Amino acid sequence: MKPVKSKEKNLKPLNRTIPFRFMKLTPLTERRINNFRANRRAVWSFRILLVIFAVSLFSEFVANDRPIMVYFKGGLYFPVFISYPETEFGGTFQSAANYRDPYVQKLINNGGWALWPLIHFRFDTINLNLPQPAPSPPSLENPLGTDDQGRDLLAQIIYGLRVSLLFGFILTLISPVIGIAVGAAQGYFGGKVDLFFQRILEIYSSIPTLYVIIIIASIIPPQFWLLLFIFLLFEWVSFVGIVRAEFLRARNFDYVRAARALGVGHSTIMFRHILPNALASTLTYAPFILNGSIAGLASLDFLGFGLPTSEPSLGRLISQARGNLASPWIGLTTFFVLAILFSLLIFIGEGVRDAFDTRKML
Repeated sequence: MKPVKSKEKNLKPLNRTIPFRFMKLTPLTERRINNFRANRRAVWSFRILLVIFAVSLFSEFVANDRPIMVYFKGGLYFPVFISYPETEFGGTFQSAANYRDPYVQKLINNGGWALWPLIHFRFDTINLNLPQPAPSPPSLENPLGTDDQGRDLLAQIIYGLRVSLLFGFILTLISPVIGIAVGAAQGYFGGKVDLFFQRILEIYSSIPTLYVIIIIASIIPPQFWLLLFIFLLFEWVSFVGIVRAEFLRARNFDYVRAARALGVGHSTIMFRHILPNALASTLTYAPFILNGSIAGLASLDFLGFGLPTSEPSLGRLISQARGNLASPWIGLTTFFVLAILFSLLIFIGEGVRDAFDTRKML
């Protein structure tokens, strides 16, 4: 008989291409990473998302109305971290220096130099030197144009991406912990425990989430952590059904019954023996939760029940686009940013699904 050829692609050994030599990976983990690498679209999407997230994390060094560093008369100043008065550079006023003021720029240039970010605007900086009334179209100074208040769209997108991605990542990391714990208890113990929690979850999941969030946000002034907590109250339910089904299926397997016969504790059986098999379906669902959380935050901001107006927001840009239909660059910019972001997350989710697909583990 001819030997059966493997259907896997010829991938190089993991330790030659990925710097995991300092880590001891199991063969199963290596196989999963190789399966993820085989999906080139997911790999490139992951790389692009990492670059976007890294740039947004250091937004102050990319888009700011203050210099990163100023050298003035033999001294170094870091306005990106510290607010200096104008008198520090030979000015007249004791108030914080306005580094976009030509007078302050002339003072600094006479005594040294300033290192500026790539974009000379923060998300809330108003450009007072627009060639035409706001909203102004794209130009060399504002590559994506400005909104109806004269604020740079590119700076708002960079800062808004940081808030949206951090909100989504934190929610996606915390909500599975609660959902997995509840689903594991239901599926493992079954019986009355499962029936009791199922009735509660049926009532809980029937609550209109968005309306409840709007009601709470209209009573309590919304903040980042408050909105995160409200979303967390409802988002964990999405993971319960998946984990419960996996535990119901595995609770009567031979290795589980053997562990019970040997006197192994319930928590050890649940989280050491059964949970690794249930994580595959849970992790493949996580990118879609991330997508939903970002879209939910943008929806609340669009409706006016989200983050305070002093915070950057992608949803508020959608509202700007709706109110300025004669300025299509606002709507097109916001649409492409959200479409690209959601597409990247979906492609990464496909790669994670392939990595944990049991049919590709053979």
